[in-house]
Amino acid sequence: MEYTDTYKTIKVPAEGYFKEKGSKFIAFAFPVSNEQQIKEIIARLKKEHHSARHHCFAWRLGADHQLFRFNDDGEPSGTAGRPIFSQIQQHNLTDIIVIVVRYFGGILLGTSGLINAYKKSTNEVLANSLIVDKIILNEIEIKFDYQAMNDLMMVLKEFELVIKASDFDLTCKAYISVRKDLTAVVLDKLDKIDKLKAQIVTQPT
Repeated sequence: MEYTDTYKTIKVPAEGYFKEKGSKFIAFAFPVSNEQQIKEIIARLKKEHHSARHHCFAWRLGADHQLFRFNDDGEPSGTAGRPIFSQIQQHNLTDIIVIVVRYFGGILLGTSGLINAYKKSTNEVLANSLIVDKIILNEIEIKFDYQAMNDLMMVLKEFELVIKASDFDLTCKAYISVRKDLTAVVLDKLDKIDKLKAQIVTQPT
């Protein structure tokens, strides 16, 4: 089966460096999962590099690539944040923020020079990044009577799934994570088991 439920991101933070006419462009890439995390990273880097002239950035969140933002932080419009974001797009990455810190070297670079500098510094940090594929998962809650246990285990074995958490009482409850592309098939198999109910409790983000 050919799966379509994966996305690319970076595994760990990375750095890149580019210099043009005295200006230093230090690029930082971080894996992120929410906007609060992004705000904290930006605030921390601005504090650590408080003497830098600009702290330009772009980020994208979600497997569907729908949530994103970029910022020029005082550079001429379209010369910093958008070039950074375009490289994130070209590498097909998400759940990532790239921040490029510029220390001004005294010589103006012009529009094309700035675009090139932010593009190249972003390329540098992404070239230094460990890019990984991640799978979009659905979490499924399963409620069942104990006599349905064997049938449940057969389905889990068929799809190589494991129980993440369970509560075996009068009515048993278990949670499993299933990749998005297999969810409908797994739910169909589970629905055919007597005295068992299964439902998605967490949609992928």
